[in-house]
Amino acid sequence: MDKDTSKQFAEIINYCLDIFEKKQKDYSTAWRILRTSSLTDQIYIKANRIRSIQINGMSKVDEGIIPEFVGIVNYSVMALIQLEKGYAEEADLNAQEAVDLYKKHIFAARDLMFDKNHDYGEAWRNMRISSLTDIILMKLLRIKQIEDNKGKTIVSEGLAANYDDIINYSVFALIKLLIEKENVNA
Repeated sequence: MDKDTSKQFAEIINYCLDIFEKKQKDYSTAWRILRTSSLTDQIYIKANRIRSIQINGMSKVDEGIIPEFVGIVNYSVMALIQLEKGYAEEADLNAQEAVDLYKKHIFAARDLMFDKNHDYGEAWRNMRISSLTDIILMKLLRIKQIEDNKGKTIVSEGLAANYDDIINYSVFALIKLLIEKENVNA
């Protein structure tokens, strides 16, 4: 992988989008019935599993943490779509509508990342993947609190901003994981 963040980010987004599109073919848009709180819990399960694997150094289910970070990205985008559209009583989007909404939200998260990355000088490159996981879990706890407060905050960012950050931290982790994998295989 190239050291260019823009190119790396695009590669990861394309990988996550490909998985999202394939899941739409398998399951349609059944996820549309989920309330955002249910999506938050799905993301929490994935992030908690990643942390458990990081702490224990192993997993009993033969899936690594890369698919879990991809799942976090995709569930976070679904949550952003649900925030925009509200949940449905059935799978009410066709595959193309779902992909179009996915792209709208993933590109908005990407643009936010570029702005923050400019200000922070790519500090994430010096972070540990375990720290990225912990920050994702912290953001999820914040989201749960905001959800418990019926979406109201006093001075803090809202739900969408936290999901955007979770997407970006997950993409950073995937970039780091794939770079490490390539360096090991080189």
